[in-house]
Amino acid sequence: MSQELVEAAQAARERAYAPYSGFRVGAAVEAGSGSVYAGCNVENASYGLTICAERVAVFKAVAAGEQEITALAVVSGPGATPCGACRQVLAEFTLQPEELRITVVNGRGDRRFYTLGQLLPVSFSGEELGLLT
Repeated sequence: MSQELVEAAQAARERAYAPYSGFRVGAAVEAGSGSVYAGCNVENASYGLTICAERVAVFKAVAAGEQEITALAVVSGPGATPCGACRQVLAEFTLQPEELRITVVNGRGDRRFYTLGQLLPVSFSGEELGLLT
């Protein structure tokens, strides 16, 4: 599934709206159902309203009725990993963060592989809220 995710992320990157930074990012997630959802970063003149490609992809999956993310591919020029906010959102929608596969691809096509557990070893969850015991 990794190649399909990378291709979906690459295609989404082409549609990124990044007129201020020029930093174009595409992402694609595989949901528990096996469906793939892609997203791109969308900047805003009010920088705080900008949203990352990874969260767009996750939110598209959730809007389609998905509740579990099993893999992520992210494509950017330098091959940047997901930011902290995206990592926390991913943690919300995976059952086992240490197993969520993340493929990071740079503009030359070089790939690096991580798990969410490596990138976010101690996430905040419903357990801290007393909701999951």
